[in-house]
Amino acid sequence: MRILVATAVPVERDAVARALAGTDVEAEVIAAGVGPARAAAATATALAAAPYGLVVSAGIAGGFQPDAPVGSLVVADEITAADLGAETAEGFLPVTELGFGTVTHRPPGPLVRDAVAATGARAGAVLTVSTVTGTATRAALLKDRHPTALAEAMEGFGVAEAAALHGVPVLEIRAVSNPVGPRDRAAWRIGDALEALTEGFGKLAPVLESWKTV
Repeated sequence: MRILVATAVPVERDAVARALAGTDVEAEVIAAGVGPARAAAATATALAAAPYGLVVSAGIAGGFQPDAPVGSLVVADEITAADLGAETAEGFLPVTELGFGTVTHRPPGPLVRDAVAATGARAGAVLTVSTVTGTATRAALLKDRHPTALAEAMEGFGVAEAAALHGVPVLEIRAVSNPVGPRDRAAWRIGDALEALTEGFGKLAPVLESWKTV
């Protein structure tokens, strides 16, 4: 089974490619771009060009504290667009409550369980946002709306939308580089997160080799 791995930027792509080099996983790893729209477009283009049995959204992310500390791995049991909807006087409404669209994709449960067992990651919601959270107030609002959220990134939902349109299952795995909340760049650990991503994909390789679409 051929696998498409979509990251945002080249350093994430290279971190994944290092882990899969020398394994029996037949994968193409691409840097699809930053944000859900670019990620969706690049993923859909790749899926239209060749057959794949699984799409994996991968990279680094912000982690909701204390559940997803810096350096840890998160596997999405749901991939949710956290800011796709409307702000109203009563609060935020996702597009589903407006009567159209979707805001959540769910990866195959057995694959999530196997990925967690192999990598030691935690399973939970990974939120996709178009604007990265930069305040404690917004972090608290997101966590209140999505109690199972462990991480926040910018591409997973776009990748999942493209996969759904092509009828291909999706998985998302993230390594936490910083806490979700106030932006303190001095506290970011991007290098450590990229190393964790490489290590995680090394452990994930046997799962990807053995998993088959059903």
